[in-house]
Amino acid sequence: MPRIQILPLPEGIDDKRPPFAIVIDQAPTDGSLAAAFHDDLEWNSKLAELLGARAVLCFEDTIEIPANAVPLDDDGRPLFLHPESNAPSVRDQIEQEVNRYQDSAAQTARLPR
Repeated sequence: MPRIQILPLPEGIDDKRPPFAIVIDQAPTDGSLAAAFHDDLEWNSKLAELLGARAVLCFEDTIEIPANAVPLDDDGRPLFLHPESNAPSVRDQIEQEVNRYQDSAAQTARLPR
């Protein structure tokens, strides 16, 4: 199944917003889906322009973009922090989340904290 990712690009002096490229990987290579995909990508430059991207890149292989990596916890589950507007600061919220995680881990391991 094809994936769509965003590749952040370095900003130039005249950039009004951060430039990016669209990366499509795991593209099909045969069958009707591949034919439809090929037809759609023939207007690649228009697609990039419509999306505000600098380019649309398409690959058959899997392409991992480090900027899009999802951090994982010790159990391999996605780790997300969601800064909230009512938190005194993002640093305080992160500290609260770390403390909550440590408390949970200590309870699980039944170790005194």
